[in-house]
Amino acid sequence: MNSDFIIDSNCNGIYGMDATSRKSYETLWCANTSTYGTVVLGDSIGAHFHIPPEWMNVTAQTDQSFEHILYILTNELDWPQLSMSTGHFNTTEWASEITGPMDSIYQRLVELNRCNHRDFQNIAVNGARATAMADQIVEGLARQLTADKPALVILELVGNDVCNGHPDTLSDMTKPDVYYKAQLKTLEYLDQHLPSGSHVVLVGLVDGRFLYNNMHDKIHPLGALRSDVTYTDVYDFLSCLGVSPCNGWLTTNESLRNATTAHADLLNVQLQRIATTEKFQNFDVLYTQYDVKTMTAEAAKLGLQAWQLIEPVDGFHLNQRGNALMTQVFWELIEKERPGWIPARNPHNDDIVQRFGDQGGYR
Repeated sequence: MNSDFIIDSNCNGIYGMDATSRKSYETLWCANTSTYGTVVLGDSIGAHFHIPPEWMNVTAQTDQSFEHILYILTNELDWPQLSMSTGHFNTTEWASEITGPMDSIYQRLVELNRCNHRDFQNIAVNGARATAMADQIVEGLARQLTADKPALVILELVGNDVCNGHPDTLSDMTKPDVYYKAQLKTLEYLDQHLPSGSHVVLVGLVDGRFLYNNMHDKIHPLGALRSDVTYTDVYDFLSCLGVSPCNGWLTTNESLRNATTAHADLLNVQLQRIATTEKFQNFDVLYTQYDVKTMTAEAAKLGLQAWQLIEPVDGFHLNQRGNALMTQVFWELIEKERPGWIPARNPHNDDIVQRFGDQGGYR
């Protein structure tokens, strides 16, 4: 990044020179502030996987239901622009396909400092495991060690290391030693590419029993017309076809659900071990499990039940409201455990808005 006298080299929408001081606006309004990029390295949770429920519910379909189908399919049913990590659009842009509040870690960082505008990267891949992240996905990171600002990185792989559609699902889960080596390899790569002063949130696997416990007896959109198809029916059907996203948790077999959570706990121990014993040159770390319990408690304060936070079509991911609440959970965790990670508000935010408006937006 240069001083952006003429060209907006870092794409944050701030460039040009102040005629009085003869300094660039980037220098005047950003140089002495705490600026951070936002990066998520993850799976379909980080990518915000969402299938519009109207596609499966004939009672709710309108002539707008399939308006953006090509856009949605070419994005692999992912909505990173509305996710808890890098969301930055309003859901009203896709009102016929997705609804709910929008909140994200990136958006909160921009509210604190307008110099963070457009400094985000969502590197979340549907189905990603720890080994895939370490061997390939993490290399999508676009950060220069000396030329860029530090980043707040969320490394979240919350399910696929125990989730698969194989009949003998337990035997195909990632082994603890393999998981440890893969996650450490990813972090070592980050240490070679993240600028000094960065932060990494290590997110452990979720307790996926949360899904079946809250969804199994509810009516799936496919059964909306006659109230005759439950999520248990859908889970069993997907398992029969061999395409279940998670045979270990999306099952009527309680013993298998418990065994899957037990294996997830073993993997979380490995991630906690990294967080407490490994040291990195360019960033510090914070470990947390993917905390659906706290999220559900926050939802209850709003009069919402847990099932209302889960995607209605797949019954496996958080929906838009769940993403917004999880943003709150993560932010409050950071405020409590790592308050120094939350930057001070930029006193020049109003100057930036007055001079540059929406700083070029996102189009």
